[in-house]
Amino acid sequence: MLIVELLKAVFLGVVEGITEWLPISSTGHMILVEEFIRLDASAAFKEMFFVVIQLGAIMAVVLLYWHKLNPFASDKTRLEKQETMGIWYKVVIGVLPAAVVGFLFDDWLNEHLYNYRTVALMLILYGVLFIVVENRNKGRLSRVNSFHELSYSIAFLIGMFQVLSLIPGTSRSGATILGGIILGTSRHIAAEYSFFLSIPVMFGASALKLVKFGFHFSGMELAILLTGMVVAFVVSVLAIKFLLGYIKHNDFKIFGWYRILLGMLVLGYFIFFE
Repeated sequence: MLIVELLKAVFLGVVEGITEWLPISSTGHMILVEEFIRLDASAAFKEMFFVVIQLGAIMAVVLLYWHKLNPFASDKTRLEKQETMGIWYKVVIGVLPAAVVGFLFDDWLNEHLYNYRTVALMLILYGVLFIVVENRNKGRLSRVNSFHELSYSIAFLIGMFQVLSLIPGTSRSGATILGGIILGTSRHIAAEYSFFLSIPVMFGASALKLVKFGFHFSGMELAILLTGMVVAFVVSVLAIKFLLGYIKHNDFKIFGWYRILLGMLVLGYFIFFE
């Protein structure tokens, strides 16, 4: 029994590690995958698991960007340390909208929006938006190509886009990357800023879920959670590197088409087989 549940956690960790960073909705995929791979656990544990597993994914960002995000690195000049703190200030500004809305409406969102209909519609809607925005921006030069050029006002507006990701199926990275591109950032800056925003967001969301769950884990539950987090961490490192390499020479339209196709398949499956 434990082996089977751990294998499920491994699979879910792979899904989380891939979909957390690609703009295709990790929460949406996790909700859908859980329709077919059901953990043998309580509803309260599963609700917590699908959020806290993201801690493994976020540790990949911490590892890959440790030096860039560390304002106390001994080999950085005073100016470089100030620039690093500037990144963190912009992250805080960008996090505030989603933090406030998520804290106030977490229970309502879980009760009303965590279902296949919402996921499918958001997959399709944002898939279309990615294609439209990329077509509109074809040939245009980005105005923001470094974090130094990323103003606090743009950082806050990208944070407003992140609020949209509280709706399952939207994709946190998808909403922030799309927002960044619309506001004139390069794809690289939009992606990296999305990664950095995820650090406080995921830590905060995970802490909230753990507090609600109560930290009362059985040995089996703890093993499942840790397995999922470790796998999500390893896969996330690979997914982040892939995405940064991919966007050097490509746009995001392929992810838009993927979202549309997946959304249509989801609707078709539940309409005809549910």
